[in-house]
Amino acid sequence: MRQNTNEKRLAHYFNEAQKHIALISESLGVLEPKIPIEEYESLNQLERFALNALIFRFSKLQDLIGVKIFRTYLDFSGFETAEKSFFDILKEIEKEGIVDIDSWSELRELRNKIAHEYPEEIDEMVESINLFIEKSGELVVISNRLEKKFNEIKKARSRDN
Repeated sequence: MRQNTNEKRLAHYFNEAQKHIALISESLGVLEPKIPIEEYESLNQLERFALNALIFRFSKLQDLIGVKIFRTYLDFSGFETAEKSFFDILKEIEKEGIVDIDSWSELRELRNKIAHEYPEEIDEMVESINLFIEKSGELVVISNRLEKKFNEIKKARSRDN
C-alpha cells in the first residue's frame, strides 16, 4: 500500500516538475538573444520578467526535488528514509547515479545566493545570473533522470505482477 501511495505522490510531483521545467524553458527562450547577459540594465521589461520567472521556477523546482522527490523516490525504490538525514538521502541519491553531492550543493548555494541578492546590487550579480542560467539545464536533467528511473521501476514492477 505504501508503494502505491509513493507512486501516486511521485506521479503528482513529476507532473508539477514538468510545469516548472516548461516555464524555465519559456523563460530561457525569451532570454536567449541576450545570453550571456552583459548588464541587467540592457534587459527590457519582458526579459526582466523572464529572468525573474526563471529564478522563481528554478527555486520551486529545486525545492520540489530536494524536499519531496528525493525522499519519496528512495522510499518508492525500497530505501527506507524515515530516520535519515538529508545528507544520508543525498548519499543514496548519489549512489543511484542521479546527482553527485557536490553538484547538488553547488546548485543549492547558487540558488541561495541569487535569492538573497538585492536589486541595487543587480549589476554585480550578472556573473551569478549567467551561471544560474547555465545551471538551470542541470537541474532539469536531474528532474528528468529521476522521472526516468521512477518509470523504469514502475515498469519492472508491473512486469513482475
